[in-house]
Amino acid sequence: MSRSDELKTMKWINARLKKINKPFVKSIKSSDGDIIDCVLFNLQPTFDLPEIKEKMNLDPPEMPKGHDSTTMETEIKQLWSSKGESCPNGTIPIRRTTASDVLRSMSISKSVKKVGRKGFSGAQDHEHATGYVTDGKFYGTKALMNVWKPYVAKYYDFSLSQIWVSSDVPTHDVQTVEAGWHAVPILYQDNNPRIFIYWTPNSYRSGCYNLQCPGFVQTNTRIALGAAIYPFSTYNDKQYDIAFLIWKDIKSGDWWLKAGSEMIGYWPQTLFTDLRDHATSIEYGGEVYSRNLHNHTSTQMGSGHFPNEGFGKAAYARNLEIVNEDNTLNPVPNLKAIADKPNCYGVKSGYSKTWGNYIFFGGPGNNPNCP
Repeated sequence: MSRSDELKTMKWINARLKKINKPFVKSIKSSDGDIIDCVLFNLQPTFDLPEIKEKMNLDPPEMPKGHDSTTMETEIKQLWSSKGESCPNGTIPIRRTTASDVLRSMSISKSVKKVGRKGFSGAQDHEHATGYVTDGKFYGTKALMNVWKPYVAKYYDFSLSQIWVSSDVPTHDVQTVEAGWHAVPILYQDNNPRIFIYWTPNSYRSGCYNLQCPGFVQTNTRIALGAAIYPFSTYNDKQYDIAFLIWKDIKSGDWWLKAGSEMIGYWPQTLFTDLRDHATSIEYGGEVYSRNLHNHTSTQMGSGHFPNEGFGKAAYARNLEIVNEDNTLNPVPNLKAIADKPNCYGVKSGYSKTWGNYIFFGGPGNNPNCP
């Protein structure tokens, strides 16, 4: 790269950083190296769009009926606040983006971007093991998913567990809102599990993670999207799960996210067209990306163990429910399960009185049956 090209690149990166990283009133250094900035609520990146800022929704959403607010929900713990640090009132915590973050993102723009969902360019590099329900009008979903720290074999690989709320109308762009946890070494320099969100209005041609572009409005003062979470589940030992609830608020029409005991924020309905009204499919489970072209990657999905090993050993999504047009949570109807390569990563669905509808999913990737 010539000196002139280097200067142009650095100028672009600095402009990008100025757009992403907002003025802060306090910064906190996490034990894993992250820097969390406490940014005034009205200065968060999404308010770079005047149309969102003008229609800012500060009213609390109406919870779906059937959501038991008296039940103790898991508190999400993150490394940056593990020593009692917190952001002041009126601010939200945002993981700071560095110049090296931007450079790494540029180098993987065609992999970590979610182009790999089924039916899209690059899908051959992405493998899924999921439970799903389609062909309906859905206004949200809830699932409890256990958190793991999967082995990620290559710097460019990633592994995640999440829920997808999608509008997938033939001849129209797919639109989604998504939430879960992922391990992405090239973005974070480690394989710690991190809470994340994603959205796209146009079949993954654009959209973004967390607060890296205008879109999601964060209202929460305690959770930093993209920051490491702890503790996580360990094999044949204690399991830690997080309840993810995404639903369309009947008052505002916006898509809200609750994770554990925390209301995180919302995607304004104006970001979408078809999804502005309702979703047509809901999906739960895991995804692995790898550019390994010869032997199958040994990047793990979930715990790295197959679903038939069951509780304490495999990843799960349990108590699967959907929100109907009356804003009521009901058990997922007609749950189906599919795995792209079941000898590498599998999925198994079931039902019990305590867990309702559930799936176990995951696997080790490379093994004698998945060469």
